[in-house]
Amino acid sequence: MTGLDQYTRTAEQAAATVIAAYSTSFGLASRLLGGRVRRHIRNIYALVRVADEVVDGPAAESGADRDAVLAAVDALEAETLAAVASGFSTNLIVHAFAHTARSCGVTTELITPFFASMRTDVDVAQHDRGSHDRYVYGSAEVVGLMCLQVFVGADAPAGTVASDDLVHGARRLGAAFQDVNFLRDRRDDATRLGREYLDESRGAVLDRVDADLAAAAAVIPRLPADCRRAVAATHDLFADLAHRLRDGDAAGGRVRVPNPTKALIALRAATGAAPRVRRRRTAHHESSGT
Repeated sequence: MTGLDQYTRTAEQAAATVIAAYSTSFGLASRLLGGRVRRHIRNIYALVRVADEVVDGPAAESGADRDAVLAAVDALEAETLAAVASGFSTNLIVHAFAHTARSCGVTTELITPFFASMRTDVDVAQHDRGSHDRYVYGSAEVVGLMCLQVFVGADAPAGTVASDDLVHGARRLGAAFQDVNFLRDRRDDATRLGREYLDESRGAVLDRVDADLAAAAAVIPRLPADCRRAVAATHDLFADLAHRLRDGDAAGGRVRVPNPTKALIALRAATGAAPRVRRRRTAHHESSGT
């Protein structure tokens, strides 16, 4: 093992620690990923998590003002792009991400929109449908596309890219995940962060989520075998969350999937079962409450 190999392994361990601390659901799904891709997906989500934290509170809580938060986002983006170009960073999380990007073919065309959405969080408090769609592309769809590039690009010849149908499915799945989280976090986003990402009723958003999940489910069986089960489990986890959001107003707190249900979802996916698709219900049957 070279010095760079050891440094990269240490960076990947740091990335795994970050994502484990912030997301139990991610840990559940990642265990269904094959060894070829697991560490790369963790590397991507660790950087995404750090960037989220810069704009979602910890930086401001430390005393950073608006300009300082924006400067921190800019610096993180610049360091990430430089590391992807050079193959090294003194920031372990950035180094791990750059290793994945260089190994699997994640390009700047996916990285820069992500950081653009992070900057949006600093200054935009109220989104309309157009700004919502632009934000979701940068904050969620491109993350799905990064993961897809890992699925097809890890241990593959340079220049290997996903088919158009898989790209479409990855974008739809990322959009569904983001909209579900917007609904789950709507109260906290409004009261703690002063943000509103949605200008539609809950029912209308969930109709869109159901359509996005159905479109993604149609292509998940065409993913590489060592990725398919994890993506199916995550799809079904968010489908369950969407179902729970339809059935309640989250008055008791953030809507969550109980651990026994998570285990059943993971078990079903592990057997190779196809993702579940719920019948789409139209908005006029739903409450207009938020």
